[in-house]
Amino acid sequence: MPSRSFPGEHPAGATIQTWGGEAWTDGGGTGEDLQMLAELLHAAVHVGASVSFVLPFPVEQAYDYWRNRVAPSVRAGDRRLLVARQEGAIAGTVQLILDMPPNQPHRAEVAKLLVHPRARRQGIARALMGAVEDVARAEGRTLLTLDTRTGDAAEPLYLSMGYVLAGVIPRYARGPSGSGPEATSILYKELSGDCSSTSLLR
Repeated sequence: MPSRSFPGEHPAGATIQTWGGEAWTDGGGTGEDLQMLAELLHAAVHVGASVSFVLPFPVEQAYDYWRNRVAPSVRAGDRRLLVARQEGAIAGTVQLILDMPPNQPHRAEVAKLLVHPRARRQGIARALMGAVEDVARAEGRTLLTLDTRTGDAAEPLYLSMGYVLAGVIPRYARGPSGSGPEATSILYKELSGDCSSTSLLR
């Protein structure tokens, strides 16, 4: 699947690209992009994002995550990586994991919604979530699942976009500061055939 940009302008002048398949380096996924993704992840964790990593969290570890965990999966077609750019810089990202068990070909998992601290409260997270739904539809997926730390700022966003709370697992994962374990909310959304990001492009 080639890298592509969604038409039009998103909130805060951001444009959103999708990277996937062998075209990882066609318009995205360069060394410079990986460094920007590493800096984004590093900054997000240091301001409290609960996304699997615990402090101390050097930027080199963040770079290794994108290079060794994400990039091979994107190239293999097992996931799509969406990035939001502002004036060329990566301001946000989200992933769509397509590699599901044989009995769940209709499902995909949304993971690692991240917005750089300096770019927050500009509508980027909502635009990314709308775009990832469009990618899921294009891949023939009708059910999205995700998890988030219970009480995080992202949880109301998901609920406002039609995600349903399936339940809360107590003492699920440590927070980035090493606190916890903390509870995690499991959410899902069944997709219609409508293009969810259309309103975001006006």
